[in-house]
Amino acid sequence: MSSKFLFIESMEILSTIPQYYTLLKIFTVLLFLWFIIKKLYPRENITEDVLNKKLAEWRPEPLVPEVDPNHPSLHPLIVTSRVGKNVVINGKKCLNVGSQNYLGLTESRELDLTAMWAVKKYGVGSCGPRGFYGTIDTHLDLEERLAKFTGTEEAIVFSYAFSTVSTAIPAYCKKNDLVYVDSKINYAIQKGLDASRSTIIYFNHNDVQHLEELLLEQDKKDKQNPKKAAKIKRFLIIEGIYAYTGQICPLPELVALRKKYKLRLFIDESISIGTLGANGKGVTEHFDVPKDEIDMIMGSFETAMGSVGGFCAGTSFIIEHQRLGALGYCFSASLAPLLTKATITAITIMEKSPRNFERLKENCIVVDNALKEVPYIKTTSSVESPLKHLYLKEEKSYLEEVKILNSISKKCIENKLAIVRPIYLENEYKQPRPSLRLCVSVLLDDSDIDFAISTLKKCVNEVFK
Repeated sequence: MSSKFLFIESMEILSTIPQYYTLLKIFTVLLFLWFIIKKLYPRENITEDVLNKKLAEWRPEPLVPEVDPNHPSLHPLIVTSRVGKNVVINGKKCLNVGSQNYLGLTESRELDLTAMWAVKKYGVGSCGPRGFYGTIDTHLDLEERLAKFTGTEEAIVFSYAFSTVSTAIPAYCKKNDLVYVDSKINYAIQKGLDASRSTIIYFNHNDVQHLEELLLEQDKKDKQNPKKAAKIKRFLIIEGIYAYTGQICPLPELVALRKKYKLRLFIDESISIGTLGANGKGVTEHFDVPKDEIDMIMGSFETAMGSVGGFCAGTSFIIEHQRLGALGYCFSASLAPLLTKATITAITIMEKSPRNFERLKENCIVVDNALKEVPYIKTTSSVESPLKHLYLKEEKSYLEEVKILNSISKKCIENKLAIVRPIYLENEYKQPRPSLRLCVSVLLDDSDIDFAISTLKKCVNEVFK
């Protein structure tokens, strides 16, 4: 009886010992046994002959993979002139329809004089971030002008357009947030999404119906776990004019979904600002959508404004957060004063010359209609978009299309028309289909457009002979 009682008591005591303690003891014993066995059976010593043989057989992978001898980076087009309406490429003067100089401001004498004056007064650069002696009065002037031009409460200026978009997004979108994104978004947005670590949900390009299906699907999940759903922030990120397709976003329909499903809406207007709307104020003006329907507008000075840098505009609550939360603002040297002054001048020109936007729209429509006459080529870009992507009508393999389009581009340059095939990084979310990029400018007159279309038609026919 006593032994039975002792056994039962010992089992009760063991049952009170935590499981993890028992596992820890077992792990310690096994580790001790492993060390003993290792000492008893030491590794076999490798002789010098065996070592030399193994080294002779070893073939390390190259640090840099083999490069295609026809890679465009090995055969760059050398520009030896100012990039404006005309450009000298490899010694040949060409009509330029490859640069995003939509308002022709890269050749503006006013911008030149302003920039030269700024260099004399401020020097070349600020040599510091905005928070560390990098803020100059011209930065504040530019932010004030941008807020007024975009019709928002406040604006913030970045020194580089790419870092504007790629750091503004992760300043707000965080881990576990839901971000709905168009499948054709540009590379800067892709990098911003990577940095955010949010849950990314892609919808088909410019497909409002598909987006609503995804939102309805998520709404059903939210109803199953309302407490969790209440903690999740939701964002919708789009472009005014998509850099990869040249299509204008259906903003009114997207705004309606934003209201219905309580989304925060961010728009990248890098191409649409300065090109769409009666006064060049972007896609919101184009569709007459109130600015307060948009949580944040991101944009670039490197397209229509003919300068360098980028900006974000919105409510003061949204923008002020970036002054401490956007890495591209906090840790990058601020925009050079000569560039801020040039951008202010560009905004002044845009405000004083609304006829430019009407002229640009007319040129876009004329070019879009004329492109329909070019054989073997089609464009799916919006009619009023100044950015036209030209695709082969008959779809082929990726490499075949690249080869054909490169040949067309080369022949166009030989015939004094500068048109290029945009190059994309291989690790992008989804490799865009190869195309030729044609940029419409206010500088083009009827004879320029006729020359561009006739030359393109001639070169396409020669390649497809």
